[in-house]
Amino acid sequence: MTIHNISHFIEGFQRFQSKYFSGEKHLYEKLNNGQKPTTLLIGCCDSRVDPALLLDCDPGDIFVIRNVANLVPPCNEAGHQQGVSAAVQFAVEALNVKRVIVMGHEKCGGIRALMQGYKPSRKLDFIGRWMKIVEPVKQQVLQQLSHCSLEEQNRACELGAIIMSLNNLRSFPWVAEREARGEIALHGWYFDMSNGALLAYSDRTDSFLPMVCPLGIVNEVHSGNLTATSYAEVTI
Repeated sequence: MTIHNISHFIEGFQRFQSKYFSGEKHLYEKLNNGQKPTTLLIGCCDSRVDPALLLDCDPGDIFVIRNVANLVPPCNEAGHQQGVSAAVQFAVEALNVKRVIVMGHEKCGGIRALMQGYKPSRKLDFIGRWMKIVEPVKQQVLQQLSHCSLEEQNRACELGAIIMSLNNLRSFPWVAEREARGEIALHGWYFDMSNGALLAYSDRTDSFLPMVCPLGIVNEVHSGNLTATSYAEVTI
């Protein structure tokens, strides 16, 4: 890493410091007494999709879990994939969040590696082991979309991985119990990087529908010349 990059980060912290410890110091005065986020967001660790930046959040707004391909493993007491599980339990039981968002994105490197047949470069490999969580989605995509391009298959797997993670969330008793009582809501979102748009999974249609359309389409939607579903409707 170059000195220039280090300086960039230090200057970034100084801007953060100026904003939150000078201009808006009341926020951290409040946060010093504890955090009370209402939302747990599970996102990818890809450097292009920082959820706090994408959603324009202030500190304390969202409790974030980031990992390769924004995956949630199924609840498994005997398993070894407990980092995400522990964070989910903390967010739900200790912080009492009211919603959970699983946010995937286009051009995910983890999904691309899975779809292209990832081959580890060494015997000790954690990536392949982690991506096995979403292997059933890959097989479903290859079976149902064998005639499609690799790009289309990758996108379908990215979307399917979000649905799978939502279903895996429901395997945790503290999530399932609260959802049954109407105390927590689960959402699946997808960041379309090519178009700068945000899609959301609809249980009713079993598809991803536009929640925020690309900039060039938004005005047309608002003026009534184009329906939201005209932009994209992807069924898994």
